[in-house]
Amino acid sequence: MAPLARETDMHTLEEKKNKNRPYKPILEGIPDWPVYQLSKNRKEFIEEVALKSQTRIKELRPNTKQLFDDLQATAYREQNRIKRNPWRVDPKDDSRFWASVKNELVELSAQNQDDIQKPLDDLLGKIVLRYANEIAGDFKPNSYRVTREVIKFWFSRLLNGARVKKFGAFFRSQYTLRDKIQIVGKVKMLRKLAKKGTVVMVPTHFSNLDSILIGWVIHSLGLPAFIYGAGLNLFNIKIFAYFMNSLGAYKVDRRKKNLPYLETLKMYSNLAIQKGAHSLFFPGGTRSRSGKIEKQLKLGLLSTAIEAQRNLYMDNPEAPEVRKIFIVPVTLNYNFVLEAPDMIDDYLQVKGQDKYFPEQDKYGSFKLLAFMFKFFTKGSNISVSIGPALDVMGNYVDEEGHSIDNNGRHIHTRDYFISNGQISIDKQREDEYTRMLSQKIVSEYHRINRVFASHVAAFVAFEMWQRKFPKLDLFSLLRLPEEDLELDYAEFRATFKRVRKKIYELREEGKVYFATHLKGKADEVLKLGIENVGIFHLKRPLLLNKKGNIVTQDLTVLYYYHNRLVGYDLEQYI
Repeated sequence: MAPLARETDMHTLEEKKNKNRPYKPILEGIPDWPVYQLSKNRKEFIEEVALKSQTRIKELRPNTKQLFDDLQATAYREQNRIKRNPWRVDPKDDSRFWASVKNELVELSAQNQDDIQKPLDDLLGKIVLRYANEIAGDFKPNSYRVTREVIKFWFSRLLNGARVKKFGAFFRSQYTLRDKIQIVGKVKMLRKLAKKGTVVMVPTHFSNLDSILIGWVIHSLGLPAFIYGAGLNLFNIKIFAYFMNSLGAYKVDRRKKNLPYLETLKMYSNLAIQKGAHSLFFPGGTRSRSGKIEKQLKLGLLSTAIEAQRNLYMDNPEAPEVRKIFIVPVTLNYNFVLEAPDMIDDYLQVKGQDKYFPEQDKYGSFKLLAFMFKFFTKGSNISVSIGPALDVMGNYVDEEGHSIDNNGRHIHTRDYFISNGQISIDKQREDEYTRMLSQKIVSEYHRINRVFASHVAAFVAFEMWQRKFPKLDLFSLLRLPEEDLELDYAEFRATFKRVRKKIYELREEGKVYFATHLKGKADEVLKLGIENVGIFHLKRPLLLNKKGNIVTQDLTVLYYYHNRLVGYDLEQYI
């Protein structure tokens, strides 16, 4: 049997074996967790981040004029942000602080350049220390325990909804979360490597639920809490802010694009990883607006894993081994994404500009009530696929943490950082390593993706409507009235079977996985898929009409769910 086929079979066996199996914590108590140690020494850690960020920025801007210009641009952008895009979570003294920075820069501009280096350095130090304090998480064990129980409660009630016959029964759980959230893939490897080195988990990103879901998964697998970068916008909501802080989050403000902020953010991640804190961030940068699996990753935070590994080697040049950093890709699989209607609107408005006309007034009061009823009385499954671990160069590693090349030979990560017999910093080389790692992660996302029946049903239906109206571009197709959108069930069923057969073949080749429910009689699988596409949306992306044919109430949202299978060349089987 081929290696990829064997891995596919092992994936299925582990899926069955792991179901409802409790995992013992790999570290006995919270005081042993690296994230707790960071929090315990939070003040010192923040000061170290600020100091090293300042040093790094001065290396990038060694000239006094360059540094002055950068700080001037930073002050201008920050004042512009405060005026045009303020958030509730922003510091209350934001306006006052940046006004004082601007005033200091005005005073320095009137002085001789030879005299301003020291005050300019002091001003830079003040800015990066402020940023480090803004970014830093504040993990509290007691809050973590409370948050853990709240998340378990709400996820279990949400996902048990399909079994609940009466609304009052919502609060009486019959099934465990492990019944509804399926964790599959390289779980045993992940747990083993988390004892040997530092894990950097890099999941796909589709929903605001992702951060909380991953937090629950980490706990469920018996792993210590991870630090992770969460969008600052989530902290606008107090209850979300409580959850995020309790789960070990640090804040990422995507409005800030200036050099001091970006370097401070990267240094925070870099140093935390060096200190052994398991880390998580979404390398796509933001939720996938299109519904597609990410193809282009943000390289900033990803590069910090490579820098951290190099620094560990540089700090221990004589050590035969140093703590190794492992990159673990993860794909999150949903039948529905709560924010899908808004996100696909955002994507299409950018892509189509004046060609796309979004629907107005999506959420009237009656529709909101209908949505709330569906939210609490319907159920759905979620799948979390853990990929094989990689080293920071994108090589696979075995369960002992040894890197393996394409020929199956053990290789040493340290060798990638050696120039002229010594470990050294080569920014251009490391930028290339980061691009290589990002490409490998994208490849793994597609390979470990777990296809649901709802994904296939959405893909087939949308592709068939595109074939039915070949002269229409995407935006004209999306404007078709509902009465023009109907597919013959028998034709749809035949096409579904062809596409499903190809997915079976792709799995045998090790290019994708699929949920076990995708196997079975076509009519039963189809029914399951149609019922689950966007199960909570008020306007259903797919349903059967009275004639038994396939129709849609929202072709735009169907397009979002269709996009999950883009990238596998399945279009040719329509």
